[in-house]
Amino acid sequence: MKPRILVVDDEESIREFLEIMLKKEGYEVTTAEDGQKGLDLTKKKSFDLIISDLQMPNLTGMEFLKKVKENDPSMLFMMITAFGTTETAVEAMKVGAYDYITKPFKIDEVRINIANALKSKNLEVEVRQLKRVLNQEYSFQNLVGNSEIMHKVFDMIKRVSQAPTNILVTGESGTGKEMVAKAIHFNGPLKDNPFVPVNCGAIPESLMESEMFGHKKGSFTGAVSDKTGLFEAANGGTLFLDEIGELPMSIQVKLLRAIQERKIRRVGGIEDTDIEVRIIAATNRDLQKMVHEGTFRQDLYYRLNVINIKSPALRERGDDIDILAKHFLEKCNNKLGKSVTSISDEAMIILKKYNYPGNVRELENIIERTVALEAGGVILPESLPPFVNTTTGRKLASSHEIEIGDDGIDLDKIMGQIEKELLIKAIHAADGVKKRAAKLLNISFRSMRYRVEKFSLGTADDEFEDVG
Repeated sequence: MKPRILVVDDEESIREFLEIMLKKEGYEVTTAEDGQKGLDLTKKKSFDLIISDLQMPNLTGMEFLKKVKENDPSMLFMMITAFGTTETAVEAMKVGAYDYITKPFKIDEVRINIANALKSKNLEVEVRQLKRVLNQEYSFQNLVGNSEIMHKVFDMIKRVSQAPTNILVTGESGTGKEMVAKAIHFNGPLKDNPFVPVNCGAIPESLMESEMFGHKKGSFTGAVSDKTGLFEAANGGTLFLDEIGELPMSIQVKLLRAIQERKIRRVGGIEDTDIEVRIIAATNRDLQKMVHEGTFRQDLYYRLNVINIKSPALRERGDDIDILAKHFLEKCNNKLGKSVTSISDEAMIILKKYNYPGNVRELENIIERTVALEAGGVILPESLPPFVNTTTGRKLASSHEIEIGDDGIDLDKIMGQIEKELLIKAIHAADGVKKRAAKLLNISFRSMRYRVEKFSLGTADDEFEDVG
């Protein structure tokens, strides 16, 4: 539909001039000769923009602006003012006018101002619609999606959130398993009680028991006071055990007892404490395989895996990339104090074709990096990280795609390029953590360091954070 513009001015020549110019630009134009008639028109018909003179009989431009804003605070308003009387126009902007244009008109300036005003309104409408969609229909504590597979996850969350059953959330790294856990907790009867997350892979084995169950003063060197454990902190609520597959066997036994008996005992203590905690565990590992290998207790596995929810990989959710990218764009603008308004169609095509080994977390990282570095108001293809542009839209070359001519090929060069691209993907998917990237590639940490140096992907020691 053509944008609808109302022009209100008591000078017929001004109305005619603006009407002819705006119709040539493709707008639908209505005119009125004073503020009162303009106000009457706004009650009968909707407009995308009102352009009004300040000095008019019956109802001044300022009075007209105030009355329109009382009925519709979101109405876009531009004031017309004579040269040298811009102070009044500035006052109008304080009341709610978007901008002002001065007589005599500079046609190009008027065109640009109007186009910018309408673009601003369209963006506000799009953001409001996106917020409504995300907050009402497709969002559970920032878990966003509109694909069929995510609707199944949302449906499962709604059903399991009402019962205090233990749940195991499985899925690849970066798929949002903690978001699933939070959605279950905050959409159920425990929402006003504690939600306590713990990364089982980030706590040293020597401290694990004390962290989980607490300790008594003097129970070991350094225990200078009593300490409340994570189970007690989560009492009455939810304890989220992330990376449960990293839990040492010695702690698995104690965790099993706590779940079965609903009691815990602090390190160095002699009395049990009753606890009522819902357990939600998450892992990117194959726990059944670990059970068969003897590295994870079968009885604990069954206690945790009462209900299983699979958090799907982003490559299984192609329809969600658009809505996720826009969601992260707004989030990053707020976080970084930026005003990047949109993602170009070309850039969105590239984002949709990328395969995201790091899943939703990687997409968020890409958008945040792009917003942080973007100097303009729109994300263009060249704004995206190089590894997205160079590997998007094609898979790594397979042997049948490479033709060997009479001159042969440079095998080392081709293999080196493939290796470098996979390294870049893994490093980005692992948020720059070398050990995690090595794990994604199934290579040793030492091999990872060597390859990082080999392809000059930053210094092996300083460029990427080394965690765990």
